[in-house]
Amino acid sequence: MIQQGRVAMVTGAGSGIGREIAVTLARRGVKVAGFDLNQDAAEETSTLIAQLGGEAIAASGNVANRDNCFAAVENILKKWGRLDIQVNCAGVLIDNVIKKITDENWDLVHSINLKGTLYCIQAALEPMKEGRYGRIVNLSSGACVGKPGQAAYSTSKAAVVTLTKVAAQEFSRYAITVNCIAPGLVETPMTAGMPIDAFEKIVSSIPLGRIGKPEDIAHLAMAFVADEAGYITGQTVFVDGGSSLGKKL
Repeated sequence: MIQQGRVAMVTGAGSGIGREIAVTLARRGVKVAGFDLNQDAAEETSTLIAQLGGEAIAASGNVANRDNCFAAVENILKKWGRLDIQVNCAGVLIDNVIKKITDENWDLVHSINLKGTLYCIQAALEPMKEGRYGRIVNLSSGACVGKPGQAAYSTSKAAVVTLTKVAAQEFSRYAITVNCIAPGLVETPMTAGMPIDAFEKIVSSIPLGRIGKPEDIAHLAMAFVADEAGYITGQTVFVDGGSSLGKKL
């Protein structure tokens, strides 16, 4: 259960997993601030929540910019006076084998996936400390174990797992939990453009026989942010249909 009146910040809320988590939180009575690089997309999520009877605001900004992250939290505090939940979904994927990775590829992926998560956590810390309560959920990826052709993405998402553990240790004294979700292949705009042969090959290897849906990730996020989840911190859970178990039998 999530106490009525909680306030959440969701990055990457304009589409995919971020939008699903934002809407699911709102359905549970949480006030949601959607933060996305695309202002129109963030507004669409906010409108959808309003149509469902929830309360939301939309903000545009780049998570790779520390000032943008702190400004977003400041706006939340001005609006609602508190911040209880943060879910960091914003991310970018650029495929390339190691020999072809450019500085631009590497820096962009790490600035959004890793720095963006760091900056948002930094921005959330003080208001959560003040409230002596916090639930932070970071989105990593099943690729965090290392995927050929995804060196930049895999290393950024592996670093998010480690950042989660460090933040969980540092923030525990303030009754703030920090956990991580590592999705497998999920139906999102990021995966929609995959070549059909590559897509089918991945699906055939998943033990449960299908790719994930955004709501599969949202269900776990709700468990992590629940009031009753105060004794769970520093954990990473793979939501991948069993892919992380190894080859399909």
